[in-house]
Amino acid sequence: MPETVMTLPEGFARRMVDWQRRHGRQSLPWQNTQDPYRVWLSEIMLQQTQVSTVLDYFPRFLTRFPDVACLAAAPQDDVLALWSGLGYYSRARNLHKCAQEVMGRFGGAFPRRAEDLQTLPGIGRSTAAAIAAFCFQERAAILDGNVKRVLTRVLGYGEDLALAKNEKALWALAQDLLPKQAVDMPPYTQALMDLGATVCLPRKTQCEACPVSAGCQAKARGEPLAYPVKTRKLKRSSATLWLLWAVNARGQVWLQKRPDTGIWAGLFSLPVFESEAHLLAAWTQGGEPRYIASWKHVLTHLDLHLHPVHMLGSEQLPPVCDGQWVDAQVWPNLGLPAPIRALLGS
Repeated sequence: MPETVMTLPEGFARRMVDWQRRHGRQSLPWQNTQDPYRVWLSEIMLQQTQVSTVLDYFPRFLTRFPDVACLAAAPQDDVLALWSGLGYYSRARNLHKCAQEVMGRFGGAFPRRAEDLQTLPGIGRSTAAAIAAFCFQERAAILDGNVKRVLTRVLGYGEDLALAKNEKALWALAQDLLPKQAVDMPPYTQALMDLGATVCLPRKTQCEACPVSAGCQAKARGEPLAYPVKTRKLKRSSATLWLLWAVNARGQVWLQKRPDTGIWAGLFSLPVFESEAHLLAAWTQGGEPRYIASWKHVLTHLDLHLHPVHMLGSEQLPPVCDGQWVDAQVWPNLGLPAPIRALLGS
């Protein structure tokens, strides 16, 4: 891979701003606002999640929690319930903690500087910069996955981003590329996001539609897909979980609250066991178990092999594992892991 190109492309920020105003996304529900609550909520939801999915969740969340005070005052279970299906549930728990800290530490007003925003739960450097740029026009650089791809290609930055020193250097370059005028920060920041999401894609480039292709080093070298460089690969693991699906004569299902740490932390779930034997030992009423076809549920770092076992239950003789009977009209409104929700709804 060629050495890092340190020469910054002339007029980069201006071309990005002009392109965004003409061709960028303009009508997403979290755009065209300087309300930090809405921008923050959208940024957290969009982490590791497709825009099309967030378009469904964002308005529902705002209807239930229209401002940071409402969110801070809500029970965590209510927040997790509305988040159910979005995955990466630590985001929802941090969202709730963050709202409470905004109320407690900052009197209900989001701080205006990225440096202060970063001190809040769940807000990293790039998210803090996005909020500060969009809402307060601070000259702060973002550097999420899409932006890393855009900038490494434009700059021909071929250093391994698995090394902290190289990522730190890219942050400095991103800061150097910012527009000089604070008023340009919202469209510039949006342009980087839009370019990475719609034009400069991971496995495909549309260089003919790119406003900065003329100065793009990766395009000039004929190898845009070679960037960014990151050698460290995610180590995948797998786990086998046995799920006790107990239903009583009233159609209630036995659910337990998951611990605050570990898989599906803080959510309601069917009881989870490490083995078939442990599951059957939790059932003392007799009767034949009905084995449901197992399937694999894929998480970012983990493959879950799920084995549900359906049991008939009794309100008088519940399973010996912790939990409670929950009405069929109630469980759809709880915070449930996506595979458990799909199983119960099948």
